[in-house]
Amino acid sequence: MQATEQPEILEMRKRISSNKLRDHIFWIVGLFSTLIGFALLFTLIIDLFIDGFPRLSWHFFTSYPSRFPEQAGILSAWVGTILVMMVTAAAAVPLGIAAGIYLEEYGKKNWLTHLIEINMNNLAGVPSIIYGLLALWLFVYFLKFGESILTGGLTLGLLILPMVVIATRESIRAIPNSIREASYALGASKWQTIKDHIIPYSVGGILTGMIIGLSRAIGETAPIITVGALTFIAFLPSSPVTSGFPFLSFKWLLDPFTVMPIQMFNWISRPQTAFHLNAAAAGIVLLVMTLVMNGFAIYVRYRFRKRIKW
Repeated sequence: MQATEQPEILEMRKRISSNKLRDHIFWIVGLFSTLIGFALLFTLIIDLFIDGFPRLSWHFFTSYPSRFPEQAGILSAWVGTILVMMVTAAAAVPLGIAAGIYLEEYGKKNWLTHLIEINMNNLAGVPSIIYGLLALWLFVYFLKFGESILTGGLTLGLLILPMVVIATRESIRAIPNSIREASYALGASKWQTIKDHIIPYSVGGILTGMIIGLSRAIGETAPIITVGALTFIAFLPSSPVTSGFPFLSFKWLLDPFTVMPIQMFNWISRPQTAFHLNAAAAGIVLLVMTLVMNGFAIYVRYRFRKRIKW
């Protein structure tokens, strides 16, 4: 009996050793791939800072674009980027979260919801230029919004909407049913359960989807160019704050605009090296804006999670 078991034990040990070796090889390959990615990213960022950091100054932030590279700035570009992203977030985030909650909690599981889910997943992979062409017809020609901040923000809102919906649905789907059942057992309604339990527990995943979507939107160029964003603009949109009642103005929504990626594209397409340095400096500013936006969303996510723990 012992003689027959001995080969089986040796075979099992060989398999275990072989599996451990494969695990180590996979770990080394994964670590090597990660280090290559970080090294390339670090090299690009360092090169960007070396070229663009000397151009960063107060004059660079407060000046309009110019045909003279030493006098050119990004005032209209960074203001336009902030305004467009405000419209994008206001249009896509509430609608995407509401759509995700409805599809996951209220919508019946039938062929229609399955069709919507399939289309939503496909829309997340559609090239951005397609959204630009759609927005050109819908917002510029049909709804007559013109080549405005509103058009640009809604275009990018359509672009990131599927991401927000998918992230919301996946976050809600990860909540255990025991939480819902416990809430219903205490007499809570469906909306009370969603508002007081489902959304707070899933806010981390929802904010992650929002971060990914807005990070993609802030760097998009193709759909913005398609709907008519200007490559050279020497004025600012109308102020959203007025001196008279009601102290708010929405005229800026219909003003022409430009954004940071388009300003960078305009400079990098010029032959002068000084304009390329300006583009590098604008890239640093765009990178910092993205990090600040992501940092704020991460902070909000941390505060929600801390509140849940307490």
